[in-house]
Amino acid sequence: MTSTPLSPTDYYATLPKCITGAGLYLHDEQGRVLLVHPTYRADGTWEIPGGGLDDGENPWQAAAREAREELGLDLTPGRLLVVDWVPAQPDGRPALANYLFDGGQLTSTQLEQIRLPTHELSEWRLTTPEQWPTLLADHMVRRLQACTEALDTKSTAYLNHGRQPTISAR
Repeated sequence: MTSTPLSPTDYYATLPKCITGAGLYLHDEQGRVLLVHPTYRADGTWEIPGGGLDDGENPWQAAAREAREELGLDLTPGRLLVVDWVPAQPDGRPALANYLFDGGQLTSTQLEQIRLPTHELSEWRLTTPEQWPTLLADHMVRRLQACTEALDTKSTAYLNHGRQPTISAR
């Protein structure tokens, strides 16, 4: 018995689904990191500026667009700091590949120019690592810690839901 080969479209439809996001690690001269408070988060946690990619957009372009849309700032993302793979979640959210770029050090003028889209974000603040556990989901704390280390060591980190991945024997 022979089977009919799948067309490329039918084959691609069988592949797992994943969404892609991009964000910016932005800080001031004191090293405090900019966080935003989304209006759509039921758990009240904060995030870094960023979001999902639009059709045809790459992560670097998305990070720049999100800076314009979420902060009103025209920024050029720097180097990649962290890629964080988040597996599909029990609540139905699909897997997510999240790219985090160095957004650079914000000047006092840039901080004064921040304008939030009030339908999406209610406020922003500069935060220290000591504040992160009370503001962020646990995986986001780990993600920002990895960004800080990558920035300091001029490296790039790969994470699995905010943690260094491990390889287990099968």
